[in-house]
Amino acid sequence: MHQPLSGLRILTIEQNGAGPYGTQLLASLGADVIKIENPSAGGDSSRSAGPYFLGEYDSEFYQTFNRGKRSMALDLKDRGDRRIFERLLSTADACANNLRGDLPAALKVDFAHLGQIKPDIVCAHLSAYGREGERAHWPGYDHLMQAEAGLMAMTGEPDAPPTRFGMSMVDYMGGTMMALGLVSAVLGARRSGRGCDVDVSLYDVALHQLSYPATWYLNEGKCAERHERSAHPSVAPSQMFRTADGWLFVMCQAPKFWGAFCRALGREDLLANPAYADMAARKANRERLQEELDAFLSQRTTAEWMKRLGGVTPVAPVNSMSGALGAPQARAMIETVSHPDKPGGLKMVRDPVRINGAYAPSCRAPKLGEDTRDILDDMLCDTPEDRAAE
Repeated sequence: MHQPLSGLRILTIEQNGAGPYGTQLLASLGADVIKIENPSAGGDSSRSAGPYFLGEYDSEFYQTFNRGKRSMALDLKDRGDRRIFERLLSTADACANNLRGDLPAALKVDFAHLGQIKPDIVCAHLSAYGREGERAHWPGYDHLMQAEAGLMAMTGEPDAPPTRFGMSMVDYMGGTMMALGLVSAVLGARRSGRGCDVDVSLYDVALHQLSYPATWYLNEGKCAERHERSAHPSVAPSQMFRTADGWLFVMCQAPKFWGAFCRALGREDLLANPAYADMAARKANRERLQEELDAFLSQRTTAEWMKRLGGVTPVAPVNSMSGALGAPQARAMIETVSHPDKPGGLKMVRDPVRINGAYAPSCRAPKLGEDTRDILDDMLCDTPEDRAAE
């Protein structure tokens, strides 16, 4: 399979989800991603994240974010290990981390330090609040960013407390942004011969995800409001509706979809109703339309409506996780990865990028320090001095 990042080597000092998510995307596209893990600390802290474990220093959580990487056991505060790290750095294109903002300089993994060893190295930093300012030393997590950036206030039913997303999407977007910045900076370094620091903070990413509602507020002073049934702020019908056994999400984002929806329902009378004549009328009469559609759609099951409406107008079932992962169209995204501590293999969701129509091949995440000897033998142990430093 063609892997576009083949030949790119990234050293990474990372923990938990955000940083590992981004570097795993790079690994799945062919990059050689080497996790530098402190063995005295048990390596990446996600190795001990329960409740499902796979032997010592391994968990299903850890496997989710670290497939396709290699692990090297080094303590960067140890002088001998530091020398090995710097030798390895000379073979790398980038060094990534998701340390607290004040730690890259303290650990000497920023460009000010690593650029003296390798002038074209790219140093990618993913922190909670950035490496500068009064919050640089603050720890931070995804849910805090959702809270402070206003995302929780936009989420949930109007009469419910602010609600976080079901998953840590700021972490995942932060990792993706770091990966994009890293690859872009490596391209620049290859042209110019000069590396740089690349900074992404979870807080900045969370603010960025406010997107067009932020533009509306900054220019028009209009705050986004929560609407019942996760409804779109300016389009109707574009929300959840009740069915006989659950929920259906309908999105008539354009007039043609409204027409197709009504005709597929056999409800041409809705098209003739002046209260629903155009987008503005349907928005003004959203509650009345919701009641009318609820009453009609609740006569059949979600599956029955999907059979009638799927591909005709934009609709989706509101699935549970079991429903989502069990759907026929999800099968291609499920893979089984061989693992020595999981008889029959570990079932996981693939990374989503396809090259020439094919998903990237995958393998399990490494055991703590599993690749140390191979990396030393291949790249470091050229002299007795190097071997002694090990």
